[in-house]
Amino acid sequence: MSKHVLSLLVEDKPGLLTRVAGLFARRGFNIESLAVGASEIEGLSRITVVVSVDGLPLEQVTKQLNKLINVIKIVELEPDSVQRDHMLIKVKTDAASRSQVLEAVTLFRARVIDVVSDALIIEITGDTSKCAAFIKILEPFGIKEMVQSGVLAMGRGSKSITEKVAK
Repeated sequence: MSKHVLSLLVEDKPGLLTRVAGLFARRGFNIESLAVGASEIEGLSRITVVVSVDGLPLEQVTKQLNKLINVIKIVELEPDSVQRDHMLIKVKTDAASRSQVLEAVTLFRARVIDVVSDALIIEITGDTSKCAAFIKILEPFGIKEMVQSGVLAMGRGSKSITEKVAK
């Protein structure tokens, strides 16, 4: 099964995200990650979608996405694009384990965001494999809670998805 990262430039309109996600669902694509946020152009947002494709033509979905009136542009990002996850992880700690958890935080270049007597909240940003490795290290200590953003991605180089888009 191959993964594809799509970057969509869309107008900020109610219901658009539902229509975009619905197109993938109707075609049998599994959305592995979805992130939405403002772009550098007022009134436009950027949607980053990671989909798994198992022999299904992704081109068919992108053509249908292009037909949606509020979709301005779609780009499939290359595998060498810059991709990052963002996670917050609440880990159980006690006096004996806290130093080991802090050592892992330093090793993975994560940050401690909150400290209480029996837990730490840790923030980590990185590629998917780095975040997964960090989770594996923390599991023996006891992960109490975890939240993760969708993958954020941009193509390398000076080109922008918003080039040639009227501002």
